[in-house]
Formats: sequence, C-alpha cells, structure tokens
Amino acid sequence: MSALTDIAAGARHIRSIQRPDGSIPWLKAGIWDPWNHGESVMALAVAGDRAATLAGLDYLAGQQEPDGGWTGELGAGVPLDADNRHLIPDNPATARDTNFAGYAAVTVLRSILALEDAHLIERYGSMVKRAVSFVLSCQTVHGDIVWCAPGPGQLRENIDSLRAGNACLYKSLECAIRLGELAGWNTGDWRAARARLGDALHDKDWRFDREGVDRRRFAMDWYYPVLAGVSSIEDGRRRLDAGWSRFVIDGLGCRCVADEPWVTAAETAELALACAAAGWPKRARRLIADLQPLSAPGGGYWMGWQFAEECIWPQEQPGWTTAAVMLAADAIEGLSPGSDLLIAPLPDDPVRRRGGELPAF
Repeated sequence: MSALTDIAAGARHIRSIQRPDGSIPWLKAGIWDPWNHGESVMALAVAGDRAATLAGLDYLAGQQEPDGGWTGELGAGVPLDADNRHLIPDNPATARDTNFAGYAAVTVLRSILALEDAHLIERYGSMVKRAVSFVLSCQTVHGDIVWCAPGPGQLRENIDSLRAGNACLYKSLECAIRLGELAGWNTGDWRAARARLGDALHDKDWRFDREGVDRRRFAMDWYYPVLAGVSSIEDGRRRLDAGWSRFVIDGLGCRCVADEPWVTAAETAELALACAAAGWPKRARRLIADLQPLSAPGGGYWMGWQFAEECIWPQEQPGWTTAAVMLAADAIEGLSPGSDLLIAPLPDDPVRRRGGELPAF
C-alpha cells in the first residue's frame, strides 16, 4: 500500500477511461497517442491489473505502423472551450513522433516486470524491435534524434531535435537494451546508438532547438536529463539545484513552464522521479505529497493548479496524469516488482563527468 497515493483508486480512474478496444485516450472524449497510452498501461501493471494491462499492450501493438512507428494525436495543441476550462479534442493534429514510438520499450518492460511474466516478451518483443528501428532511422550523424519521421521529400536534417524528448529516448533505449538482455537478443547496435545519443545530450547542446524556439523554459528540459541518467548523480543534483527556484513552488509542486503561474501534477511527479534518480528520496516524497490538493474523489488527479487565479486548470483529469503520480509513488516506495526501472541506470553505463555542455539553469 502506498502512503503517497491510492494506487487502486488511480487504476479505477484509468480503467474508466480505457475503451473496450484497449485504448486509453487522455480523456473519455478522446486524444490518443502511444506515449500517454503507455504511461497509463504501466500504471495499470503496477496496480496488478493484468487484463487491462494486456488489453492496452495489445491495442498498442495493433496500432503500430509497418515501419515501426505510430501516428499519435498532439494533445498539447488541443484548444479549450469558450469558458477556458475543458479541452475540445475534435480532430487534433497528428505526428509520427520518435519519442512516442520509443516509449513502447519502457511500456513493455515495465509491464512485464510488474506482472512478473517474462513470457510476454514473446508476445510484444517484435513490437519493441520495430519501434527501436523506427527511432534509430531518425538519428542524425551527431547522435541526436529528430522529433518526428521525415515526410515525403523532407530532409531529416531539417527537422528539429528536442532536448526532453531525446532524454526520454535515452531511457527508452536503455529499456530496450534491458529487454533484449532478458530475451537474449544482440543489443550491440542499440548500445552504440544510445551512447551517441547520450554524448549529444551531454556535449552537443547546439543540436537541440535548432529552429529558433528555446524550450528551456519548460520544466521537462530541465529535469528529464537527470531522470534519464544522462550524467552522473553528482551532476544531476547540481542541475536540479540550479533550476529549483525557477521551476518549483514550495508546497505546490513544479511549474510546467518557468514563466507561467501553473503547477502540474505530471511534471511534479516526473520531477519527483528525477529527485529519486539523483538520490534525493525525501525531496521526491515531498513533491508527491504536495499534490494531494489535486487528487480528485474518483481516484484521478487534476491536471494542474493555476496559483495566480487560485483555481484548478484545466478542469480535466487525464489518465496519464494519474498514471504519472502512480508510477512516481511506485518508484519512490518500491511498491511493485521492477519499481526502480524508471530511476536506475544501466549498471555498465559510462559516467559522463562534469565539464560537458549540458547546461544547468
């Protein structure tokens, strides 16, 4: 049992959103992408719901496209209603996002570990292999991975690479390697590609945000390299300390964007994971405890709190928001088998020392 959140209630909330075909959109009204679907699937696995987990994994496998990628809806661009309270998920834009695809490796491995069923590798291993092939087809000679697959006539080099997305892919490739080790696959090429990606994140910051949009105002760009284990624990702590006052509101949580008065449950939960990865369990626990005011009676979590207006905003409880809190609590408290997957690096990872270009804040 968790002292930080109600895992069973959270799973009930996610199941209330899951559709009969196994898909888990953001909301009952819609918005589906493989990353946030996967987040919810993992939370169901942590809660011990085998049937709902496998339904979600089967749906994910069924939606995979021939080249290993997925087409996902871009929820971040969905407009709000006239009252500025609820999302309107009608015909959202879509993309074949590399980070969306890579997260399948995390989803599958975390689910297998939580359910303690290695035989599921036979069922979902080919999906992960194809997803990794898709992701690595989008890696540049510099090691970074562009954010989406090139369209017809589009050059890969003309597509931007995103810092947070690449950090998440670093973790996704780690999970693919771990899964491969369990299955007896040759993961040498994956290891080499992941090493190149880590070097790009640590030493080639100029490869990110090349199109003129500086995304370092987003909290994910700050904490995700720490969560993913790109650098040493010491450097991770230094990075978190450098940006703490910019992003964290004491007693409330983590801002989504540095210059907006909005703390969000998902970013706070992920920051808690980053703190746990950096060896700061007390900070991690405090962050999750600060989210209690955002917990809803039905087991879900509200997306965020607009602290200038002192209101919940928007008035939505996405499944992935609840899942993020559940996964953070699981990792911090060691609730289920494999609970340290999201916060523990590969045992033989190279240690990138201080002095690289990965900027603090």
